Amino acid sequence: MTQPYVKHTIEKGIATIEFFHPAHNSLPGDILAKLANTITEIGQDDEVLVLVVKSGGDRTFCAGASFKELISIENEQEGEKFFSGFANVINAMRKCPKFIIGRVQGKTVGGGVGLAAAMDYTMATKFSAIKLSELNLGIGPFVVGPAVQRKIGASGMSQIAIDANSFYSPEWARDKGLYTKVFETTEALDEAVQALAEQLCGYNPEAVKEMKQMFWRGTEDWDELLKERAKISGRLVLSSFTKEKLKRFK
Repeated sequence: MTQPYVKHTIEKGIATIEFFHPAHNSLPGDILAKLANTITEIGQDDEVLVLVVKSGGDRTFCAGASFKELISIENEQEGEKFFSGFANVINAMRKCPKFIIGRVQGKTVGGGVGLAAAMDYTMATKFSAIKLSELNLGIGPFVVGPAVQRKIGASGMSQIAIDANSFYSPEWARDKGLYTKVFETTEALDEAVQALAEQLCGYNPEAVKEMKQMFWRGTEDWDELLKERAKISGRLVLSSFTKEKLKRFK
């Protein structure tokens, strides 16, 4: 079985960051930490002009939080630490002075939707349905919620958060603003991602930095906001309701 990883390459100003986990690209704490650190470090590299974030595998971009780790959480401190992993990745993307292109090749669930929403420009395939499943597990999309709502609005956010059992189509996600474009094949997606990345490399880095700050204006409190949200999730994951739900999905 292929081992989990976070790896990156840099070529002609384009940094490609790829994560993988054999459990449908779920995100345990160590993967989240590596993602956050990699995005932060590469964002400060003067040779890098644009970042591309992708996952390994074919039809699943990200299955969200690691069920194995969720089940193993024994106290609120452990819960807060785990959910802070998602907060750290989102904040790393938010603070990165370079544009981040999201390459979503398949279904994405829970925290994975938050990652897709935190990208500056996300493209996907027709297989990339989304679902915010947290409420169904007894938690709620507290940490990723601000990023998702920023992209699709309060109405869209409440719709998919309340209807936690349903997948929403890539076309729905595109129409709401989460995805910018939806492609028939992964090959077409990769061509579009590469073309956009090369195009962005021709722009003034200082202008990109200023635009990035402009686009994220109003999120300056997210360091504290997402930390507080992680505390809420950390508390709820210990409830008997949530524990029973997680056992069923184990």
